[in-house]
Amino acid sequence: MADTKDSNGNLLKDGDSVTLTKDLKVKGTSVTLKRGTMVRNIRLTDDPAEIECNADKVKGLVLRTEFLKKA
Repeated sequence: MADTKDSNGNLLKDGDSVTLTKDLKVKGTSVTLKRGTMVRNIRLTDDPAEIECNADKVKGLVLRTEFLKKA
């Protein structure tokens, strides 16, 4: 399994906290996650370019690691 890294190349692991580096619209909802939003307790997926998390009333969210930096 390939290493999962954030936009700065830092290694991510289960339970880490990350910060968004860009405003992201959540498909299927009217929610926009703002740049600088802290997301806690991430879970790694089989795809090294994606993580799972829960954020701002949105459960089971999948985010691309290119928009994240380790907190």
